[in-house]
Amino acid sequence: MLKLNTPLKEEEILKLKIGQYVLLTGKIYTLRDQAHKRIFETIKGGEALPFDLKNQVIYYCGPTPHPKGKIIGSCGPTTASRMDKFTNLLLKAGLKGMIGKGRRSEEIIKAIKKYKAVYFLTYAGCGALLSKYVRKKIPIAYLDLGPEAIYQLEVRDFPLIVAVDIEGRDIYGKKRW
Repeated sequence: MLKLNTPLKEEEILKLKIGQYVLLTGKIYTLRDQAHKRIFETIKGGEALPFDLKNQVIYYCGPTPHPKGKIIGSCGPTTASRMDKFTNLLLKAGLKGMIGKGRRSEEIIKAIKKYKAVYFLTYAGCGALLSKYVRKKIPIAYLDLGPEAIYQLEVRDFPLIVAVDIEGRDIYGKKRW
C-alpha cells in the first residue's frame, strides 16, 4: 500500500496506477454540487478562490453534523459524475486529486490525463468508518450551504483506490487499459 501526502506532487502522481491502494495524509477539501457551482462561477468571474486549488485534493463529500465528542459525523463519498460539468475548469486551475465514488465521463478522463491529475475512489456506505481517519475539520467557505459548505479536513491514512490514473486508464473500463 502506497502512502501519499497532500499537497500532491506530480512525481508521485506519475507513479500511481489504477487499482492501487493508497493511504492519504494531509489536508483535503470537501466539495459537493452547490460548492462546485460557486467555485466554478468564481473562477469564471476571475475572482479569488476561498482556497488555492493548486496541487490540492477535493473530496466529493457533505459531512453530517458531528456527534458529541467527535470531530466529524459520517463523511462518505458522493457520486463524482455529478461534478463532471465543473471538473475541467478546476483541473485547469491546478487541482490534482479528486475523491468520490462511481465512474467519470470520457471527457473528464481525458482532462485528468491532460492536466496530470488522479481520481480516487473511497468506500461507499462506510461514512462512519471513514470519519475515524479525520483528525480535524475547519469550515472554509459557503457556510450557508450547511453540509455542502467547503470544509478543510485533516486526514491521516485515509483509504483510497486509484480509479483513473495519469495515463487515463479507468478502473471501470477495461477497454481503456
